[in-house]
Amino acid sequence: MELILASASPRRQALLRQCGFDFTVETARVAELTDAGDLYELPRENAARKAEAVARRHPDALVVGADTMIVFSGRAIGKPADAADATRMLGEFSGRTHDVVTGVALRCVGRGLAECWSGISQVTFRELTPEVIREYLRRVQVLDKAGAYAIQECGEMIVAGFSGELENIVGLPLRRLTVRLRELLRA
Repeated sequence: MELILASASPRRQALLRQCGFDFTVETARVAELTDAGDLYELPRENAARKAEAVARRHPDALVVGADTMIVFSGRAIGKPADAADATRMLGEFSGRTHDVVTGVALRCVGRGLAECWSGISQVTFRELTPEVIREYLRRVQVLDKAGAYAIQECGEMIVAGFSGELENIVGLPLRRLTVRLRELLRA
């Protein structure tokens, strides 16, 4: 069975590759929900929308959709609009903890398969000075990253610690996903 990742994220692609999966990438063109309803449900809903859009075009393929969102102080934090927005986000996270929620959806129309779940991790930031924020933003391209940071890129500059699965913070809760993909691809 063909495996398709419905995400253009290079981080998600790298995570799946490191687990040894052979897959193609097809980006889903769907509008993402950003702030309606339960913030912890939105990543799952977005992942399901992405997987469904690609699965309709490839009914015999197993499609993986994913969406990552940061939940902080009761609101959803997405990707920064620009450098000033990235600076503001990192300043807000300074010395505080937020949740990283990654929704995953598996869809195969031909097999009637539709599964969805989320991984949740917590990230605690160091107390950040304006100088550290500037230097981090100089080193890391953040405009395509939820919360304006990537824990795997110079994360030691800004992150004091985390709990939960590191790969979930990067973009995919791999423990459960790899087990399930291996089961489905063997069947």
